[in-house]
Amino acid sequence: MRIDLHTHSSVSDGTESPAELVATAAAAGLDVVALTDHDTTAGWAAAAAARPPGLTVVPGMELSCAWTGVEGPPVAVHLLAYLFDPDHPAFAAERARLRAERLSRGERIVRALAADGHPVVWEEVLARSAGGVVGRPHVARALVEAGVVGSVDEAFASLLHHRSPYYAAKADTEVLDGIALVRAAGGVPVFAHGLATSRGRVVDDAAIEAMAAGGLLGLEVDHPDHTPDQRAHLRVLADRLGLLCTGSSDYHGTNKRTPIAACTTAPDQYAALLAAGTGTTVLTD
Repeated sequence: MRIDLHTHSSVSDGTESPAELVATAAAAGLDVVALTDHDTTAGWAAAAAARPPGLTVVPGMELSCAWTGVEGPPVAVHLLAYLFDPDHPAFAAERARLRAERLSRGERIVRALAADGHPVVWEEVLARSAGGVVGRPHVARALVEAGVVGSVDEAFASLLHHRSPYYAAKADTEVLDGIALVRAAGGVPVFAHGLATSRGRVVDDAAIEAMAAGGLLGLEVDHPDHTPDQRAHLRVLADRLGLLCTGSSDYHGTNKRTPIAACTTAPDQYAALLAAGTGTTVLTD
């Protein structure tokens, strides 16, 4: 089996619709794909309706979190959540709050860029999201199309970098609270790309141990942004803490260069993930 447990559609910051995404997954020879858009389940129904025969779709999401158990500013961390009940009241309310945070942050970034003469318009960026979750990639694509930068990667390395004067923070979910919400909704929480230092600050082993004590069930080990040494370290840590090990592409369509199925999850780890999730079920033949 070929299993990719981390992908994004145009409902968040990918470039393919949920229907196009599941078609891409099938064309790439995947047996299982998880749809894990940021802070929303809005793509689940469309992915289910378009699912090609023979492809299993795992309902999931990527939750915006922060680790606050550190001196200085919180460390941004992402939590993959699988097979949770989307109607769980507390978790649904927190997702709605996060989407509102993303909307406010996006508008602040765009208006600051526009105030300095960069030809981006908030209403156009908002329309680009097609009613989904607004993220910095939407701003990045607007900057590319306006000729301000040559690529989405260039936008993130310059105007949208976290050290840029145009960067705006958002109030993410404290990760231990996020883990508790996922578990309460019957879901499986997995720490996404936890040692990807190319993305910025990362947490230490003690933080991951605290997450495990708080109900974390897995680590995303095989990820395009992890080096071989980082993957090896996470495998040892997962074994010691009794956590699942997953692998995935973190596919975003043309917003990133990484192809779907660039990294995959072992079938036994996928089976353990399925056994742990009780909030909803996979979509399969």
